[in-house]
Amino acid sequence: MNDAVLYEVRDGVAVITFNRPDRLNAWSPALHHGYFTSLDRAAADPGVRVIVVTGAGRGWCAGADMDVLQGIGDAGGFGDDDGQPSDRPEWKHTHAMTIPKPVIAAINGACAGLGFVHALACDLRFAAEGAKFTVAFGRRGLIGEWGMSWTLPRLVGQAVALDLMMSSRVFLAEEAKELGVVNRVVAPDQLMDETLAYAADLAANVSPTSMAIMKQQVYTHPQMPIDDALAESIRLMEESVRRPDFKEGVASFVEKRP
Repeated sequence: MNDAVLYEVRDGVAVITFNRPDRLNAWSPALHHGYFTSLDRAAADPGVRVIVVTGAGRGWCAGADMDVLQGIGDAGGFGDDDGQPSDRPEWKHTHAMTIPKPVIAAINGACAGLGFVHALACDLRFAAEGAKFTVAFGRRGLIGEWGMSWTLPRLVGQAVALDLMMSSRVFLAEEAKELGVVNRVVAPDQLMDETLAYAADLAANVSPTSMAIMKQQVYTHPQMPIDDALAESIRLMEESVRRPDFKEGVASFVEKRP
């Protein structure tokens, strides 16, 4: 890793921390490289079952560093590390949705622009009370970046997505919960404890294979015709009952043990 991103594993949970607190963890080339390297590391580690992403200090990620944005404008285009999807051969995963493990954002503060994009790419989002959110792109002459036009309407619907994207207005964690952007709103001093407790419960008590397949189902089945989605669900269920995970899941319940 590098100093811009911290990485540690606790009881089957990988914690990835954006570590530019003096800039509210604004996206930079070092953060970009450290984040995707960390995601790949967690995805490849069989000892990691759940991933939590948070920010150091007062912000989660306040969007692209203004120095980077100015450089993009001067150069007339993106560089390799400006936050866009990457085809670098050393990275297997270029966003969190392709990782076959739950990725949970613990949003401790400002979540804007490119930071908001990466939060939406996580599977679940827990936010601190009063955390500020904004799309921001329209006010910088940009558009719905890096798949936001796919992720955001799925969470909040087309009309709300257009409001948030076009206005780029600031909204707080409490409204984000009402709209469906975040799953939970937690007191700031309890955010990491509650997020890690949730993640640890998944790591200890839920089949990793089940979580991987359910994640794939949720991201792909809504785009299928209903008959195709049902047929694939039946096939996947038939496969699941033949796995050791199923026997263990039933046995642990009957024997009243973890």
